[in-house]
Amino acid sequence: MTMISISRQLELDSANFSDNICHWKGVTCNSPSNTFIISLSFSGFGLSNSSFLPLVCQIDSLQSLDFSNNKLKSIPGEFFNSCGEINGLKSMNFSRNMLSGSLPTFQKFAGLESLDLSFNLLSGDIDSQLNDLSALKSLNLSSNHFNGAVPNRLGKSKVLERLELSVNNLTGNIPSEIGEYGNLIMIDLSGNKINGTIPESVGNLTNLEILILSSNQLSGAIPAGLLVIKNLQRFSANQNMFVTLPSTITNSLKMLDLSYNEITGSIPPEFLLPLSLQTVDLSYNMLNGSIPEIMSSSLVRIRMGSNFLSGLIPGARFASLPNLTYLELENNSFTGTIPPQIGSCQKLALLNLAQNKLDGALPVELLKLTQLQVLKLQLNNLGGEIPSQIGHLNILHLQNNDLIGFIPDGIKNLKFLLELQLGKNKLQGRIPDMPSKLQISLNLSCNLFEGDIPKTLSGLNDLEVLDLSNNKFSGEVPDFLLGLSSLSLLILSNNRLSGVLPNFSKHVTLYYSGNELFPPQHNFPVSHKNRKPIAMTIGITLAATAVAVVLVASVSLLISRRFYKQMGSIDPIFDFTKAMEAVVSPANIVLKTRFSTYYKALMASGAIYYVKKLNWSDRIFQLGCHDKFEQELEVLGKLSNSNIMIPLAYVLTVDNAYLFYEFAPKGTLYDVLHGSSKNSLDWASRYSIAVGVAQGLAFLHGCSSSPVLLLDLSSRSIVLKSLKEPQVGDIELCKVIDPSKTNGSLSTVAGSVGYIPPEYAYTMRVTMAGNVYSFGVVLLELLTGKAAVSEGTELANWVLLNSARPNKLNHILDFNISRTSVVIRNQMLAVLKVALACVSGSPESRPKMKSVLGMILNAR
Repeated sequence: MTMISISRQLELDSANFSDNICHWKGVTCNSPSNTFIISLSFSGFGLSNSSFLPLVCQIDSLQSLDFSNNKLKSIPGEFFNSCGEINGLKSMNFSRNMLSGSLPTFQKFAGLESLDLSFNLLSGDIDSQLNDLSALKSLNLSSNHFNGAVPNRLGKSKVLERLELSVNNLTGNIPSEIGEYGNLIMIDLSGNKINGTIPESVGNLTNLEILILSSNQLSGAIPAGLLVIKNLQRFSANQNMFVTLPSTITNSLKMLDLSYNEITGSIPPEFLLPLSLQTVDLSYNMLNGSIPEIMSSSLVRIRMGSNFLSGLIPGARFASLPNLTYLELENNSFTGTIPPQIGSCQKLALLNLAQNKLDGALPVELLKLTQLQVLKLQLNNLGGEIPSQIGHLNILHLQNNDLIGFIPDGIKNLKFLLELQLGKNKLQGRIPDMPSKLQISLNLSCNLFEGDIPKTLSGLNDLEVLDLSNNKFSGEVPDFLLGLSSLSLLILSNNRLSGVLPNFSKHVTLYYSGNELFPPQHNFPVSHKNRKPIAMTIGITLAATAVAVVLVASVSLLISRRFYKQMGSIDPIFDFTKAMEAVVSPANIVLKTRFSTYYKALMASGAIYYVKKLNWSDRIFQLGCHDKFEQELEVLGKLSNSNIMIPLAYVLTVDNAYLFYEFAPKGTLYDVLHGSSKNSLDWASRYSIAVGVAQGLAFLHGCSSSPVLLLDLSSRSIVLKSLKEPQVGDIELCKVIDPSKTNGSLSTVAGSVGYIPPEYAYTMRVTMAGNVYSFGVVLLELLTGKAAVSEGTELANWVLLNSARPNKLNHILDFNISRTSVVIRNQMLAVLKVALACVSGSPESRPKMKSVLGMILNAR
């Protein structure tokens, strides 16, 4: 009867329940007899009214309660009084709700072993509220608004094994009493404002396996006691203020992250020696000296970029590391040549030696590595020619060197090359055919190329950035550049070009100063030679009009045959036929993303909608998957989140898919920040946009059925209902892209330039960590006012370079906003810290979106 009463209070549809309560969704009974209920899981039920909770406590056989992923704002006091009497209750989960107020006091609950209140809005101190929980083994209070000191009373029996307090506002020191909880296996205090040193008592935690202290204000030395914990496998203390590097800290570790600290001195000779060590990240410190000669054969990733390291790169030692996959030594002072012995690292996927003082020729051995996907050697003093044989690269950065000669013809064989940077060298001669799937950028600037812009560039339909500036190109700008349908940035500055520019789309940003070029003009004098094209244009226009009439008629026929579906809240007099008429006129285009075109559709009622067209005939879409796509759209249409563009209706034809959305009158975030309608957003608006996008993305990643990943998160795919109400778009693309249609590579769906996570080049997988990186770039746009790519330079790289030293952080911020007040500047710096965590070069170091949201909320 209790469960029936609960179902009535929750207004659950009784038709969905059988007579046997043990068969109800979310109910688990003891097995095999099914005589009493041991577990209730109402996760993701959309619950907002918590008045039913005391009823639950009438089920005295309960062992587990899970009310996560709902909208509960409070828990009645009667619940704690009643459920505290259930001695068998071992697990309680209220995570991912909207609980506010202070942490409840847990009296009784004698058998409670696991308590999860993470991702809520709880605040105040964590003091003695949990001390009576004598059996508590796992506590998760992360991503709330708790302040005050790190608690030292966490269960009077001190049997705690897992402590997660990350992403709060905790201050003060780590209490020495933490060493009394000898059963602790995992501690996560990251994303707080904890200062002082790590207490020596941590050395008493002999069972500790994971210690995460990232993103705090810790300083001083890492205690000797920590170094002797033999079970410790992961130690992450990045983004703090540690200054020393203990020589024996890596003795038992598999993963060490001390990046973004203030560590000085040299790397101890035995530091990389322990056999268990797999990943080391010491980037963005102030280390000097050379790389140790002795290294563990287990090493998979070495990150030591942005330090003051010098000397020769020990190629022979790296050659003896059979598992080495990622080697990042950029932005140091290494000298000499690139050791050809690195070519023996057969698993190497990423090699970054950029911004050093390396000279000599490019070793052919590197370019023959079959697993190498990313090679970054820019900003060195490398000379000679580019080798004629190049392996299987996806990213090749050779700009800012002294390379001479021609671009080898073999470049066209790199079928999955996403980015080619050859600017600021001394290259000349013929530009060969380029890989047709070159997507992110082709940079040939500041070389010695001359003559006409070559036709070999005409097939780059996926290319987004083309930089031909500072060469000696002459003649007219060719019309074939208009056919580069994905182009968003074209830089032609400082050449010898002349004539009238072709009429590029408004979606293309164009730089052409330093030439004798004129913008397109409708009243430009028409020569005899131009008359035929004008007549042809008129003919094409008439033909297009005829096609439009046929298209509207065809769509109307489809609608009459009920090939459409309405899903959400939409104007009751919504006219599908009139909406579809919008897509035949280019004048109605308001937005183009990498995979979609948005049209503005005006109803007779005055209501406005987006009609988004997906080109179903594009080979990257799953041909013939209408039924599957309909099923996915039905699921997406039932989502409820104000920061997500939810499809309201759709029309599916043989060649296209048309989706209908609520109209966003302020356009895209890109338009507001960087476009022709550039608006100086105040900090309150920028902060609201950051929170809204984070809420939307966290919601998508936390969908109970399966995470919804975004293929192309950028400021162009975020629309604004108002200057404080963002919506994330293109949420359905992951459901219709067919990776098999790209020969095993996702290079055609890598996203927009500047937002693509660095690991994508060698993993070719869209992941939640990759989405977090893209969101981090959006945050940087809001903080700096700069676009994700500015004249060929990616914003994330620029910010990371300038953030390496704390005294440069203020210069990163948009001065027009940060100068407003000290309070606003401090808030911006706090959000900048979040953004830097998001755009970390290591996917494993990036926080989850729920944590990101919590950190942003705590920044204000």
